[in-house]
Amino acid sequence: MTAVVGHGGLAGHLDGFVRAVREAGIPVGISQAVDAAEILTVVDLLDREQLRHGLAAVLLQRAAQRPTYDVLFDLWWPLGDRPVADGAEDGGEGAQSTLDVPDDAALAELMRAELLRLLTDGDPEELRRFARDAVDSLGQGQPTPSGQSYFSYRVLRALSPDTLVAQLLAGLLGDAERGGLAEQVARQTVRERVAAFKAAVEAEVRRRTAAEKGRDRVAKNAVRPLADQVDFLRAQAADLAELRRAVTPLARRLAVRLSARRRLGREGRLDFRKTVRASLGTGGVPVVTHHRPRKVHKPELVVLCDISGSVAGFSHFTLMLTQALREHFSGVRAFAFVDSTDEVTRFFRPGVDVADAIARIGREAQVVAYDGHSDYGTAFEVFADRWASAVGSKTSLLVLGDGRTNYRQPGVPVLADLVRRARSAHWLNPEPRRLWGSGDSAADRYGEVIDMVECRNAAQLTDFVTTL
Repeated sequence: MTAVVGHGGLAGHLDGFVRAVREAGIPVGISQAVDAAEILTVVDLLDREQLRHGLAAVLLQRAAQRPTYDVLFDLWWPLGDRPVADGAEDGGEGAQSTLDVPDDAALAELMRAELLRLLTDGDPEELRRFARDAVDSLGQGQPTPSGQSYFSYRVLRALSPDTLVAQLLAGLLGDAERGGLAEQVARQTVRERVAAFKAAVEAEVRRRTAAEKGRDRVAKNAVRPLADQVDFLRAQAADLAELRRAVTPLARRLAVRLSARRRLGREGRLDFRKTVRASLGTGGVPVVTHHRPRKVHKPELVVLCDISGSVAGFSHFTLMLTQALREHFSGVRAFAFVDSTDEVTRFFRPGVDVADAIARIGREAQVVAYDGHSDYGTAFEVFADRWASAVGSKTSLLVLGDGRTNYRQPGVPVLADLVRRARSAHWLNPEPRRLWGSGDSAADRYGEVIDMVECRNAAQLTDFVTTL
């Protein structure tokens, strides 16, 4: 049975949940909020999973948003066995425990045996109730001034569910032959059930913490940022995989935007002969003018990317962007630098995996000439000396890096000359704007000669592309 607030406060409770979902980075419009209210009138409020899936159907747009949503749902609609009065929190009191064991040193072993039985049976509802009992019995830490503390690691350390895999496999397989498809299915089932139990323990700890410290406070710490809000400089492998799926549409939009800026209008030069011929019908007055059709070419793009260790996550993303942009520009030339510059276009042939290309750049590209620390001034000078012709009146220049020079010459005049020769030039910086110019950052000086844009995550890149 789900923990439900009294009907008088149900609308306010839903409003708080929708607001929390929106603050977590999931866009929720007014129409979606209205649909969520409608969901409460058509689902069984005592069926927690039905409520979970119903609200998800109207509030979410992408599968990647589901983990964030599930964390918030567990905080706002916690598991319980009785309704809660208006404004009250469900503390889980009065729930019927799945255990009837003495409180002694053998408690952990008795609970392990119970966990093994529940994992073998695979009843998700019973497993969640057991997780609540386990947190209550094994997850308590030292009390704090704000109340009792609970920790998921204490429960998982005491029960060690990963050590039950062999027994679970034996129980699921029975007399079936090992090594075949049946064992593969059984192993996958075991992994899923153990993962579900761990998630239930973490959700229960969050619920108890939220009851003491408030849902809003816990939500800010418990909810992991969505992939498009993760800072490039802190992105993990899983984040990059999600970002890769977002790169292609962004690259397409960026190409269209840059291409549109080349068009002076829908019409080309005046066609004098057709205009004069048409004016004969109006007494020689050129009421209607005729123009030659304007041929719009794909724009050319030059990318200068800092791939030093300090911006490793950002450079990984920007090189993925470079690969995707090649499909939408007539010519894309990519250059990477640390304290020297080398052209890396050859590593991004069509069909090449980006991870492999980045690995080859690290091994083969001549981007380090001295000590391997960023030297923007030297990198710009090497580029200007060897590839000056790469930037011209048809070229869009895109610089990617944090602008931290390690207190070396920034090479602002060289960059300014490149910007003057380019059709358009932009610099995407993964550091917060408040840090520009601090320490060894020359971003504020570069910003005087080039359009410097804060681009810490995919959401900001989307804003840049939209407003370009």
